[in-house]
Amino acid sequence: MLTTLKTAYTDTRAADLAWALGREPLPALAVLDLQLSGATLQLRLLGASHQVLLEQDEGSCSETVACMPGSSTPLPLGVAKRLGEWEYEFAARVETLTQGQFAGRAQELLALVADHPNSLAGTFPGSPHAFTAMLAQRHEGQVRWRTWHAYPQEGQLVVTRSRVGVRMPAAL
Repeated sequence: MLTTLKTAYTDTRAADLAWALGREPLPALAVLDLQLSGATLQLRLLGASHQVLLEQDEGSCSETVACMPGSSTPLPLGVAKRLGEWEYEFAARVETLTQGQFAGRAQELLALVADHPNSLAGTFPGSPHAFTAMLAQRHEGQVRWRTWHAYPQEGQLVVTRSRVGVRMPAAL
């Protein structure tokens, strides 16, 4: 689902993004509720990027990547955590592109998510290439999602990848 967000563009730089696990739901500008083979997933576009809320029989998980006032946790390159019965993994990277490359990549990503049933994307006023997009799937017992946060003014695209799955017992 692709929507135009009716708000000011809050994130001004990729470097302003922070990551948090376990935050309460924040006010959202757009929400998509999904059922993925026993998992309830809520994709949330915020005025300051994204939040994912996951509920399964084994528990719940909340991931937030946003400009969070007072947060001192910068966006990590990678995180691996055990959450009760689950294993959670997060990875992020920043792509720096020329203006022409950025426009092409933005169009490509928005086309990828525009009509996908498990996606939510929002464009911000002021630039057709200022957007946040999210795409979720369930694969081999794991819930996975990818996000893209576009910063056309600095030619940067922040790409994240997350995975939550039931922890496998150690092999003997």
